[in-house]
Amino acid sequence: MQKSIKPSVIKGEIASPVSKSMMQRAVAAALLADGTSILHNPSFCDDALASLDIATKLGAVIENKKTHVLIKGGFKPITDQIHCNESGLSMRMFSPIAAIHSSKINIIGHGSLLKRPVNMIEEALKQMGVEINSSNGFLPFSVKGPLKGCNAQIDGSISSQLLTGLLMALPVVESDSVLTVNNLKSKPYIDMTIQLLSDFNINIINKNNNYETFIIQGKQKYKACEYTVEGDWSGASFLLVAAALNGNIKVTSLQKKSFQSDKEIINALEMAGATVIHEKDFTEVHKKQLNAFSFDATECPDLFPPLVALAAHCKGITTIKGAERLKHKESDRATVLKNEFAKLGIEININGNEMIIHGGKVHGGNVKSHNDHRIAMAGAVAALCAKSPVIINDVECVSKSYPEFFEDLNSVCLTKFQ
Repeated sequence: MQKSIKPSVIKGEIASPVSKSMMQRAVAAALLADGTSILHNPSFCDDALASLDIATKLGAVIENKKTHVLIKGGFKPITDQIHCNESGLSMRMFSPIAAIHSSKINIIGHGSLLKRPVNMIEEALKQMGVEINSSNGFLPFSVKGPLKGCNAQIDGSISSQLLTGLLMALPVVESDSVLTVNNLKSKPYIDMTIQLLSDFNINIINKNNNYETFIIQGKQKYKACEYTVEGDWSGASFLLVAAALNGNIKVTSLQKKSFQSDKEIINALEMAGATVIHEKDFTEVHKKQLNAFSFDATECPDLFPPLVALAAHCKGITTIKGAERLKHKESDRATVLKNEFAKLGIEININGNEMIIHGGKVHGGNVKSHNDHRIAMAGAVAALCAKSPVIINDVECVSKSYPEFFEDLNSVCLTKFQ
């Protein structure tokens, strides 16, 4: 499917999408809890649906409503296979959870997930007594528990998602655990996990708050609860950048005190010169003259696509650090951004860990999403202040995280697109 996005002024108010990251964590916690949890403001994007399906396969009874989801917990696998679809978080988070059980469970996926390495999962779970067999370090792989508490060394250099899974699984095993984590990236996501776990009656100790040592007491009990999933700063970042480029917009349902690392989009917009009003439950952005900026996205790599769309329209040369974290996303995201924005007249250089964007005038053109939801959204936002329309191919990929993206964007465009 294609979308032809016309240059347009942006104006209006819109609710942010729901955080798929928090939704998936809440589903996993509800699975492990005694009783029935109610998840308000749920996400039904592809990644969230994958987590709901996995929870069902692992024993939860789930009833989806429009405004909430009922999850009756109870970890008791009813199948020997779980399908992660294309969700990296589901794969890394549910692997340790599946390994709680003593039976063999196969973990499969499709698309770009088949290209994501699982070595760090193998190395971690083997230390905890789990039998794990992969396909030369990739999906599909199997786990056979039971998972055991222990002192273990964890590699956090590629993603924090495996650590999230371990922090969720280890509290219910018989013995205590101490995890030593090397070179942890995306630390705010661990804060998100620990905060959510506390809502479900689970205590994790981040020793000295240094993200290097985590102490997990065994034999803890998850407690069912009512939980409201917060708005998603990752998806909302594209709407906020759209306003900075060509108009003004108020995005509601974004928590000012959120632990989500992509909240840093606010600082980037201010560095570029946009006017930002950031209140308790909404964020408003107004267009102003935009200038090049320097930004470190190491802890928030999902911001690269909207930041590139922003930098493309800034006067001067923008530098963004953290490019080395883009290799194992839905696409080789650094290379894809470089190649696709070149089609729109924007030069991007990659120098080691830095992405250098030469701001200028974005031309119209025809770009590919590479089945990467954030590339499709970046192309659409960049088009709003381009010389002529931008055609984006394979836009259905946005269903991975933000199915309503094009509908929401069109609702605040004064010049509508098809």
